[in-house]
Amino acid sequence: MSVQYISDEHGKTTGVFIPIEEWNELKTKFTGLEQEGYELPTWQKNELNDRMAEYERNPLNATSFQKAMDDLEKEV
Repeated sequence: MSVQYISDEHGKTTGVFIPIEEWNELKTKFTGLEQEGYELPTWQKNELNDRMAEYERNPLNATSFQKAMDDLEKEV
């Protein structure tokens, strides 16, 4: 991919230029690429809300990220 980075007067990268042919290929390959934002489906929001409520009721039942990863690695 032949992208060009756009920088401000301080050298900070502020944007990227992608040739239109490559942009069109990306849009074909990745459906929904042009969408500005992503909205979680209602069922996922409800699931997250339920899990947060459960955590707030019983914070000691939570597992640390590291322990969860260790447990998953043991199963593999």
